[in-house]
Amino acid sequence: MGRVLTLDDVEVTGRTVLLRVDLNSPLDPTTKAFLDDTRIRAVLPTLNRLSQAKVVLLAHQSRPGKADFTSTLGHARELGRLLGRRVDWVDDVCGEQAMAAIEALEPGQVLMLNNVRGHEEETAVKGNHAITGQTQLVERLSSVVDLYVNDAFACAHRASPSMTGFAHHLPCLTGVLMQEEIEALNKALHEPARPCLAVLGGIKVDDSVQVADNMLRAGTADEVWFTGGVANLMIELAGTDIGAQNHDFLVRELGPAWHPTIEMAKALLLDFHDRIHLPVDLAANVEGNRVDLPLESLPVAAPLFDMGLTSIRRLSAAIKSAGTVILNGPAGVFEMADFALGTVEMLNACAESEAFTVMGGGHTATLVVKRGLAGRMGHVSTGGGACLDFMAGRPLPAIVSLEASAAHFQTPSLGTPDQR
Repeated sequence: MGRVLTLDDVEVTGRTVLLRVDLNSPLDPTTKAFLDDTRIRAVLPTLNRLSQAKVVLLAHQSRPGKADFTSTLGHARELGRLLGRRVDWVDDVCGEQAMAAIEALEPGQVLMLNNVRGHEEETAVKGNHAITGQTQLVERLSSVVDLYVNDAFACAHRASPSMTGFAHHLPCLTGVLMQEEIEALNKALHEPARPCLAVLGGIKVDDSVQVADNMLRAGTADEVWFTGGVANLMIELAGTDIGAQNHDFLVRELGPAWHPTIEMAKALLLDFHDRIHLPVDLAANVEGNRVDLPLESLPVAAPLFDMGLTSIRRLSAAIKSAGTVILNGPAGVFEMADFALGTVEMLNACAESEAFTVMGGGHTATLVVKRGLAGRMGHVSTGGGACLDFMAGRPLPAIVSLEASAAHFQTPSLGTPDQR
């Protein structure tokens, strides 16, 4: 990737900074209380770096039409509690009320705007910075702030105005969280300690196949170990009948992506057969009971929900002897106690390994945090889709926008706090 500006490149004291964050959190359906404040805590380092600036927070919660689509008032209160400083809130995004509140800010003050997805342009306009930069949302906010800081890595794959529109309007910088994500993922993908293992599972089969394709063809991964739904697919393509029920499930899940995913997966098996590792046994859900079966015993008229015990031991040993482990997705239906074993042991092995371990976002990150293993991992990503896209080699619109801004605004010409 190209150069991006960071908080180390610009003096922020006294400046008005628009800080895009991802505070999207699970809420109690009845009380709207936060069930998990991980994402809110994640932005504290950036806010501490901006303690002498005038900070305007731009965030979202869910999207229109969903039950957890709410204002950001509760987020402002929770953030203020965690930050130990008052966080003001305004029921506006880029109207006159918001403009006036931003203009009235003093250094050290923090103002949160209302849910940016409540503004029609945020969900209706998509594209590069040339398109999203023409929105009223971007033009109005750009007129009252000096700098834009993006700390919302989990949204980096979204090409919305708040994520990509400010590139040529303002100097755009990475926040602490965004910078940590970029550096950790770049290290794992471009400078991995060897051997580098990619452990790919979960139900997003097409994403896992694309990640494997990128990492094997780029020479990043020395080995790819497949688990979960993608393992079932690869086992079938390698010549083992997994049963009609399991085949049909994959066809339904992939939908229109079935044929392109199959072609890419077949090419991987042909080109990298010596570097791809598949389970040698699987656990079937037979009338509610876990039954471990070697591949030779397939097909089975029951859903395949986990790796078998032999495969779990093999994967755990490989993880413990690796130099780098890049892991995304559970190894099975971890929500069911009898079929969580593969996922639990896989994560335990990562925690015990001396390798630099990178945990993908989404379910993977949630499981790592819930099991209290986050502090024993090299990096736990805050982004599900963004992390997958990054690992698959797909450009992230937000990072492309940051690169465009760095090329447009040269550091020596960024001006002083009173210049816009």
